[in-house]
Amino acid sequence: MNDLVTKKRVISIDFTDNVHHYSAIATRSLVQKKEDSGAFTIPCTIGSIEFTKALCDLEASINLISLAIYKKLGLGVPKPTTMRLIMADRSVKRPVGILCDVLVKVDTFIFPIDFMILDCEVDFDVPIILGRPFLATGQALVDVESGELKFRLNKEELQFKIYRSMK
Repeated sequence: MNDLVTKKRVISIDFTDNVHHYSAIATRSLVQKKEDSGAFTIPCTIGSIEFTKALCDLEASINLISLAIYKKLGLGVPKPTTMRLIMADRSVKRPVGILCDVLVKVDTFIFPIDFMILDCEVDFDVPIILGRPFLATGQALVDVESGELKFRLNKEELQFKIYRSMK
């Protein structure tokens, strides 16, 4: 009677059956982990210059071109800007200006793109960065699992194998 009043009870728990049951559920519902595909590049043409590797960056909120490449293209006077860019190393840089409606040719598609011009060193492997605005303009669909990038324009589609384009 004293045990009932003090609410002390003996509870026996058998973990062996439960662990086996939960283990079966966990392995069935877990997804197979994939490797990081990293960034991907596509070939494009601006003016008379062909870029074999233009970096498509889903994390970049702007399209970026270096001052040296801008001068080589000779595309006119950029619009001044008061914008500041926070770089990956947390430094703050001031762009030279904005170049509006630059025609970027990707295979047979031509897109009008706005570029920020930045006075920085040129990476000759990847001379321009095409960010989310470019991918949105091209109505891009990125399938990371199959490694495909599709651009859509009206009813036409253009497809790239992005894993091959990184090499």
